[in-house]
Amino acid sequence: MKYLTAFGRFWYDFIVGDSVVLAIGGAGALMLGALLVGTDAGAIAEWVLPTTVVGTLAVSLRGQAR
Repeated sequence: MKYLTAFGRFWYDFIVGDSVVLAIGGAGALMLGALLVGTDAGAIAEWVLPTTVVGTLAVSLRGQAR
């Protein structure tokens, strides 16, 4: 059980790291992109994904400035 706990902690630290906002934003951007591509809106995904990533970064940095 100790190895399973260590494995889970590693992946949490690897994915989340210091910012939960960036982890949630990145996962949300990937899910939104998959949804858009799955509905044949791939051309929209080309613009939505980078915008989502930049927006998530801005929110994360704004939270750091406080």
